[in-house]
Amino acid sequence: MVEMTVAESKAAQAVFGERMDLAERYVAHLATSGIERGLLGPREVPRLWNRHVLNCAVVANLIGPDAAVADVGSGAGLPGLTLALARPDLHLTLIEPLERRVVWLNEVVDDLGLDNVTVVRTRAELAADEVTADVVTSRAVSALDKLARLSIPLLHGSGEMLAIKGRSAAEEVEKAKKVIRKLGGRETEILTVGDGLLEEPTTVVRILVAP
Repeated sequence: MVEMTVAESKAAQAVFGERMDLAERYVAHLATSGIERGLLGPREVPRLWNRHVLNCAVVANLIGPDAAVADVGSGAGLPGLTLALARPDLHLTLIEPLERRVVWLNEVVDDLGLDNVTVVRTRAELAADEVTADVVTSRAVSALDKLARLSIPLLHGSGEMLAIKGRSAAEEVEKAKKVIRKLGGRETEILTVGDGLLEEPTTVVRILVAP
């Protein structure tokens, strides 16, 4: 079991509630087989809760009820699996091209009994034919202009894109604004979530897509 600080424990309880035990099992997977199979580096273990799992899970507060969510470049399930744990009402499709990651994701989904998650092995740019989402999420995939090209087609003309970003968010938005408009992005804003809950709130670029 990966140790938590008091603050991390309080935040995790607030985010995951009755599914806290499942969240702990997910973190245990990350800290063992996730490291062994190269999904995360061993130095990340002490930071799994704060920097990775909670950082992603608080994005659930931005998503409406019963939404179909596509997670682009899921990797170790960040943010996709954290959203599925925090919000059992959501319907998650995890899009990941690498087979070894897909195998690991399916193992974790099966072990946790997450019946609201489907893992699809494909590249995001090829996924629009089989995936339709209300919300598209991502974290550490690529620069925003390229990410918009990968994500917005999955919305099929209506919905929103939520990209977890760092301090360069404003600069990325400025560089990507023409691409976003061309793809149907009608409104772009930079939000922070997890204020008062996390040591460092999560920065999210939200793009509203509409006809």
